[in-house]
Amino acid sequence: MNFLFLPQVVASIVLVISYAILFSEKLNRAVVVMLGAVAMILLKVLSYEEALKGIDFNTIALLVGMMIMVGIMEKSGAFQYAAVKSAKLVKANPRGILIVLGWVTAVLSAFLDNVTTVLLIVPVTIEITRKLKLNPYCFLVMEIFASNIGGTATLIGDPPNILIGGALGLSFMDFLKELSLLVIINMVVLSVVFDVLVGRKLKTTKRARDEVMKIKEIDCITDFGLLWKSLSVLVLVISGFILGEHFHIANGTISLFGASLLLMLFTIGKKHSERDRMVEEAFSLVDWTTIFFFTGLFALVYGLEVTGVLEMLGNKALMLVEGSIMKATYLVLWSSAILSAIIDNIPFVATMIPMLKTMEEALGGREVMMPVWWGLSIGACFGGNGSLIAASANVIVAGIASREGYPINFLKFLLWSVPVMLFSIIISSIYLFIVHFM
Repeated sequence: MNFLFLPQVVASIVLVISYAILFSEKLNRAVVVMLGAVAMILLKVLSYEEALKGIDFNTIALLVGMMIMVGIMEKSGAFQYAAVKSAKLVKANPRGILIVLGWVTAVLSAFLDNVTTVLLIVPVTIEITRKLKLNPYCFLVMEIFASNIGGTATLIGDPPNILIGGALGLSFMDFLKELSLLVIINMVVLSVVFDVLVGRKLKTTKRARDEVMKIKEIDCITDFGLLWKSLSVLVLVISGFILGEHFHIANGTISLFGASLLLMLFTIGKKHSERDRMVEEAFSLVDWTTIFFFTGLFALVYGLEVTGVLEMLGNKALMLVEGSIMKATYLVLWSSAILSAIIDNIPFVATMIPMLKTMEEALGGREVMMPVWWGLSIGACFGGNGSLIAASANVIVAGIASREGYPINFLKFLLWSVPVMLFSIIISSIYLFIVHFM
């Protein structure tokens, strides 16, 4: 009977119940993890102070700052301009639009984040395809895959990378140096496959193409002053991410500084009441559901860490890989990809991080174990392409498409998503072998 009340058992039960409800989507995900975190405290698994200690405030600050900056920048119309300009550069050729919007999505996903990118690009894509009298399905599927692949390239592109970077103190350049080439290779392969299987079959009329060419991309820019302010601050922040590691400045600090600076530039010269209204509006651009989701998730997983559950699982994993870094890398890469395709990759990565940390000493330390960490990043991000519910960006695209009258069927999507995910992980396996094990 006493066994049932062991902290390890209680923590495991709370986590399993929380994740089960989370994946059933019966309740809002932020509500689920907050309830789970509070349950950890009420059941004496964690003290209130320990729960706070488990929260990675650097990651929270990074998220809040980037959300504010991107939200303000979006008001300038810059992203819509990029999408329309890209379509016109290929003379409104559907085959060219398919590929170029995929690359625009990938690049923006790397330097903003993939969720924000699809929110901005998808409506423009639907508008363009309507003028071309084409079904947007293949364009939207391409953008889903591109958002998850492109987001893999940087610290800020995909939530799993934000979690891993925050936990290990990795810099923007660490991700860019390690993963950018892999991302480019995967995007090239994806582009060729989509062009061969879909792009060459897309046909439209000259009249429809002329309709797209008539769109004035410059009209998308609603505030040129805000555009230049936003771009200047974004460049400054990205430079800060790159240089910050040399001055030991946390990514969250840089992100919040950028948000504060842009808020000042955004509201400077306004009357007091107008300034306050604009600041409140800017703060409302933060996705507080996501912020509280991360906050609760950190505390929830920390309960497993302090009770030793994750250390126990880490020891089991060590036995499985027999002390081999290569075996550990491929086990983490493939299991992360497959599991992230089935369940949301964010809670999966949040659980894996402290477990892998317990394995570091036995496997030779942080530096030796970096291939395993890169395997987790790649597997979780690319695994996001495995199903329609595997990543937040996928769910958002499906939601917008459904509202616009172009529903994306879950099973039909799997016919594309599973092969894309498997091929990207095979390419990643070869890449990791060449870079780390040859």
